[in-house]
Amino acid sequence: MEKQLLRGQKISGQEEAVANQTRFFPHRACAQQPGAAAAVAALEAAAEDEDERSGGGRGRVGLCVLCGLPAAGKSTLARGLRRCLEQRRGWACLLLTYDELVPQEAFRARQPGAEPEPSLPDWKQSRREVLQCLERLLQALLTGDPLAAAGPSSQPAWERFLACCLRQGLLRSMEGGGGRYCAHTAGSGPLCIILDDNFYYQSMRYEVFQLARKYSLSYCQVFLESPLECCLQRNRLRSHPVPDHTIHLMASKIEMPDLKKNAWEQNSLVLQSSDCTSENEQIIALLAAALENPVKQKPENAEQKEADRAICAASAVHQADQTCRRLVSQAMKEARDKNILPSELKSLAEELNKLKAEVLEDVRQGNNLKSQLPVQNQCSDPDTSAISLFQLEAANIVNKYILK
Repeated sequence: MEKQLLRGQKISGQEEAVANQTRFFPHRACAQQPGAAAAVAALEAAAEDEDERSGGGRGRVGLCVLCGLPAAGKSTLARGLRRCLEQRRGWACLLLTYDELVPQEAFRARQPGAEPEPSLPDWKQSRREVLQCLERLLQALLTGDPLAAAGPSSQPAWERFLACCLRQGLLRSMEGGGGRYCAHTAGSGPLCIILDDNFYYQSMRYEVFQLARKYSLSYCQVFLESPLECCLQRNRLRSHPVPDHTIHLMASKIEMPDLKKNAWEQNSLVLQSSDCTSENEQIIALLAAALENPVKQKPENAEQKEADRAICAASAVHQADQTCRRLVSQAMKEARDKNILPSELKSLAEELNKLKAEVLEDVRQGNNLKSQLPVQNQCSDPDTSAISLFQLEAANIVNKYILK
């Protein structure tokens, strides 16, 4: 039975969920309500009955990923959706905006051969820290335990995350202080956690799905489509615009939800940003249907672990390849500026490309090259170690030609 939302089409899975709720709670008149209203009413009916049986407590938790190009309208939609869910539906809602949680310094490019700065994590590490903070919050929500303290390396990320949750009233300080917090959500309705970012690679979205699967949460994604030129114009009006070339590059690489290839993307909705409002019934229906069908945990097996590893590895290799290409280009420019002979430029290019191939193979195999780096350049992240090693060895190769 088809259970997905794509480009505004309603799904029979919603109707099945409504029928199931009517069957289990016949005193509710959900089946008489059309479309999204029926799905939402069924969800609220189930939540109320569950509350009556259990004596209260937090209801279901769902993760919703908003994705699309910069300036497509994601943040505007996210803020409006949060207000709508809280004020008109009685749901709790947490909005995680990556622009606020990932520091701008994380996107600052390092010069070739420059030593890594541990205080300025790259964008990939920063994104990983956001999900680590989210997982700590989920553990507190699901167990009722106090939030665990973050490690020293991720303390700034944890402080940003805590500030975000405190501003939105999802956390409160525990008696006695000590920097410990516990989740504070009124009522027993659903909690919807909205992640607002570009999420232009499927692998980025898959990391969030894995988190939902690990804790049996619901998962869905809303993809906002907007013409490239429109995004560029809106972006230029921002106080801190993204460079045009970044948006062009992202538009060329963005990966739409692929329901035929990825079963985990079945709860997806693709909308034109011009037609999208915070009270869009299709979005509400998507959230309601997803909450009724949380992701089931799968028993660990070698095949699934290998599939997960392959997806993450493919993303890591792609990102490492892009970084290495940029470094090779910069190295060749530096060599040309030093008036290296054409024949030697050709040899230099061959050596750098050979080094790049070796490093990418190490990334593909998951090899940690930390031990091959000087102590001051060592990093716990294998992919970062690989790039650092490439930078050092590439600089040595270039110097060999320049200093002849």
